[in-house]
Amino acid sequence: MRKQDEEKTIPEADAPAKTAATASDPGDENSATSEDGHAEAKTTDTATSTDGQAHAKTTDAASGDGGKTADAASQAGDKSTVASGDGDAPAKAGAGVATAVAEKDGEGADKEPDRWAEFAGRAEPPPNVAVRVGRRVGRFLRHEWTLAALISMAAAVVMTWPTLRYPRHTIPQDIWDPTLQAWQMSWSGHSLLTDPGRIWHSNAFYPELWSFAFSDSLLGYAPLGMIGEGPVAAIVRYNIVFVLAHALAVFGAYVLVRQLGGGRTGSAVAAAGYTFAPWLLAQAGHLHIISNGGIPLALAMLARGHGYSFKNGYRPERRHAGWALAGWLVAAWQLSLGFGIGLAFAYVLALLCVGALIGWRIQRIWFWAVRRPFGWKLFFADLGGAAVFAAVGGLLSIPYFEVAADHPYARRGVEEIGLYSPPLRGFFTAPQESWLWGGLHQPLRDSLGWAPEMTLLPGFALIGLALAGLFFSIWTIRQRVLLLLGIAVTTIFAMGSEFLDGKYTYIPLLEHAPGWDGIRTPGRLMLWVTLMLGILAAGAVCAFVERVKDISANRIPPWPSPWLRLVTLIPLALVLVEGINTTPHPIVPAQPAAMRTVEGPLLVLPSDQLHDENVMLWSTTNYQDIVNGGSGFVPQKLDEVRRVTATFPDQPSIDYLRQLGVRNVIVVRDQVQEGSPLRTAIDLPVDSLGITRQDVGNAVVYGL
Repeated sequence: MRKQDEEKTIPEADAPAKTAATASDPGDENSATSEDGHAEAKTTDTATSTDGQAHAKTTDAASGDGGKTADAASQAGDKSTVASGDGDAPAKAGAGVATAVAEKDGEGADKEPDRWAEFAGRAEPPPNVAVRVGRRVGRFLRHEWTLAALISMAAAVVMTWPTLRYPRHTIPQDIWDPTLQAWQMSWSGHSLLTDPGRIWHSNAFYPELWSFAFSDSLLGYAPLGMIGEGPVAAIVRYNIVFVLAHALAVFGAYVLVRQLGGGRTGSAVAAAGYTFAPWLLAQAGHLHIISNGGIPLALAMLARGHGYSFKNGYRPERRHAGWALAGWLVAAWQLSLGFGIGLAFAYVLALLCVGALIGWRIQRIWFWAVRRPFGWKLFFADLGGAAVFAAVGGLLSIPYFEVAADHPYARRGVEEIGLYSPPLRGFFTAPQESWLWGGLHQPLRDSLGWAPEMTLLPGFALIGLALAGLFFSIWTIRQRVLLLLGIAVTTIFAMGSEFLDGKYTYIPLLEHAPGWDGIRTPGRLMLWVTLMLGILAAGAVCAFVERVKDISANRIPPWPSPWLRLVTLIPLALVLVEGINTTPHPIVPAQPAAMRTVEGPLLVLPSDQLHDENVMLWSTTNYQDIVNGGSGFVPQKLDEVRRVTATFPDQPSIDYLRQLGVRNVIVVRDQVQEGSPLRTAIDLPVDSLGITRQDVGNAVVYGL
């Protein structure tokens, strides 16, 4: 009761003092400037009101009721001051607080400023959109895969030089097969834009059906064929794709070895050996063989998607279904370029899938102490990707089976395989396009039956590094033995009928494996030998680089380190030197003006296997139907046309062509050889034959 009475007897004059006491904070300027309690009360009076009633209202607003205000004051201030009811006590309390604050501020004013404060870090404003985008672009450009892609491009340009020197006029190797393949890319793009249903029934080999399947189609390059029209655009496109194919091979082999666990230097050696092997210089005229980069790239993506590497084995935590699916899609694209190397790739993928499944089950049951799951997501990615790969292969094979049914003589027999089967010495013989070994190996090439398909040297530097990799490597002994076994088996198959007449190796594949009877060149299996040699070599180089790092780290001072690191690039330099080419780049024959105006169906004379490939290129302006055509075999109808028209223009040949549906014949003057009947007949009148004759540029056009 007494306490309540005391609370009720607190005079109103205490209210402003309490307000001042509440406001007495070290950061309050009014408190800092007060000298005594009266001054504090006076300052507070000025800030709030000029009479006691206003002070009471201020106190009520601040505390809610008088009792709570008294309690707060009694807890914050001196209890005896509140209990005594002295009106000056609250003012004295406020004056004490103000004095303490003033003394504190005075001490702060006397204290010297921190002279190191200027060196303290300052908060930076958040980056704007341009800065954030710039940083992301910088990270992308500095990423290993970006740098690897750019270096691959640069290496491809340099190692294939002078392909891009005159891309509108010249073409690598010769003017025969490359012009055929330039036409293939153009036709597929044109057909997809105009009449996709006719893509397999091309404008060449009129009136044959399924003529686009007479050779490897390069269908995977069809989107590029949609860009540009005419022979010049086709040549530029071919040269660019030729360089890009080398770049993709470098990049694909590099990322494969990196995924397997190799270092950067070793991976670069494997990539250079795989792409610029001397034997591939003889294949410069075969874009479907040069375009092999999808093989190692697909294998790298599949290995990454399944969390597998040589170095760490199977790691479930590194699985990624997206990478696995991407690997299958890249494999399907590689298959769409042709079965020349795509068929062997399909068989290798099938063997790898079966082997991986068996190995995974065996290790899961008998060796793994902890269960390592496969995962449904990865399972369905593999299932869907494999289905796409199989669908692409199945759909692409239909036209080729049709061709085999219509032209059974196109199947490869044992006799033809023997013509292209290389002996063992061919694996140590370089083609004439090799800058380093071409001249030295001329006697060896003369001893081979068909040198372009039998000079299969992968590079002596690569062979030496692979041999070193058998004894000094980052790969395990089991992995090295498996690679060696794979090299030996693949080499035997690449020899075709040369190894034990092929009775237990290549001939059973030819007779029983689906699609194998369409491949006549066993030596192209050397692609897989080269890839495995590169992986073995990478193991040795990576082990050497690790040893160099250890030596450099232990030296005091480490001054030899830069030189030792430079030594690690010697294997790469040796491999690249062996890949330097002397590939010719002839000028492509210009398109006759008549090919831009004359309608089809037409026949261009003279006609033979090689010149017809130029005619196919010339037809890329209007894509009119032409009887001419070049491929891996000669259709009987085209062979008959060439025999009958050997005496053109005469009545039998004219009647035959009319019956065939041919409307015009173009004779190119500068391609007619001396001694040919056309040489004398080309200028004779034709009035008695019922046809017309007209000179158009360097050609003569006959209207039937």
